[in-house]
Amino acid sequence: MTTHSPQSAQRDHGLTVADAMETCDYQIADDNTVDRANDILHSAHVEYLLVRDHNGRCEGLVTRTGLHPFLASSWYTERTAISATSHQRGPFAWPTMGLTLAALAMRIKRLAVWPVVDDDGYILGVLTADRATGVLAAAPA
Repeated sequence: MTTHSPQSAQRDHGLTVADAMETCDYQIADDNTVDRANDILHSAHVEYLLVRDHNGRCEGLVTRTGLHPFLASSWYTERTAISATSHQRGPFAWPTMGLTLAALAMRIKRLAVWPVVDDDGYILGVLTADRATGVLAAAPA
């Protein structure tokens, strides 16, 4: 269990990840191939896909950049499942996490996007670094 100090709550202005998270319309099952993920990324004009396991729980996040090594050989992309790639995996953010803490964790981990999950690991949305920074900057002092 994580406890938060009164000072961190004041710096957060009471804001949580839920205040800044966005929906994510694009997801892919972890048993889909790199080819399929690449097709979705290009056709949807998005930079990332949330990856879910066979139970529907969040498995991670795959980016265009992360797929580059696999796209060099077409025979490899047709046979490689997303689960076999090195993509961003947990731990993930949760909606009740303080927004300042989440933004700090994202900076330390160098994450532009962080999946947000419920207590059972199901995807609720994503937190982007830009959105977190913007919400914190707009919060009254």
